[in-house]
Amino acid sequence: MDILLLLKALILGLVEGFTEFLPISSTGHLILAGDLLGFNNERGKLFEIVIQSGAILAVCWEYRSRLWGVAKGLPGEKSARQFVINLVIAFLPLAVLGLAFGKAIKAHLFQPIPVALAFILGALVIIWAEKRTHRIRIQSVDEMRAMDALKMGLAQAFALIPGTSRSGSTIIGGLLFGLSRKAATEFSFFLAIPTLIVATLYELYKERALLNLDDLGMWGMGFISAFVSAFVCVRWLLRYIASHDFTLFAWYRIAFGLVVIATWQWGLVDWTQP
Repeated sequence: MDILLLLKALILGLVEGFTEFLPISSTGHLILAGDLLGFNNERGKLFEIVIQSGAILAVCWEYRSRLWGVAKGLPGEKSARQFVINLVIAFLPLAVLGLAFGKAIKAHLFQPIPVALAFILGALVIIWAEKRTHRIRIQSVDEMRAMDALKMGLAQAFALIPGTSRSGSTIIGGLLFGLSRKAATEFSFFLAIPTLIVATLYELYKERALLNLDDLGMWGMGFISAFVSAFVCVRWLLRYIASHDFTLFAWYRIAFGLVVIATWQWGLVDWTQP
């Protein structure tokens, strides 16, 4: 196995894991890292799909007790059934809109200026949301009802816009809809499980012709590094939000938006490749 290829896989896995669950857009960071590493070809795109599963597994492992409790309680516990129903409801808006408009979005919005604007406008929304007075109605995920889940799902659907951030739109949407910071963040984690699993399986099916057993070593390296970095990131974020807001991420998004413009202007990164 090519050592340089393994190193690229390690780096991209770390980028995926550290950015997937933060409100800073993993897609934007993977485009930048992949292009700078010369790994934004079709093989690289398939690799990015594969390593998402490492990030998903990290969340499943972190919340394994909760997920196992829900699985065991489904037959007879109302709270377990409501939890699953909420996830299904919240998942549907992104799934439906993605199927309807996914191709058009990839064709027209994966351009440097729209991506940069999404980063910067998203940052301004975060700053505005954090300056508002928070009226908390829901302290924990268990208090959510179907309408709360639908609102969170609609917020997540904004992530179809490149550079918006799935976790960012979901978490900030949760804050605007009356969820506590912890409840919004945790529901974003839980919602990532069906969302990323379905997206990964769908993309793998579409790109099945590119699957090659020779790439197993590269996939394994990326999977492991994505799992470890995502696990660290999820635990860190839960501690961070206990005493901080999301304003720091807003300023980072503005800086990254400027990076998008600069790298495009100087011809360093091809931001037109979804």
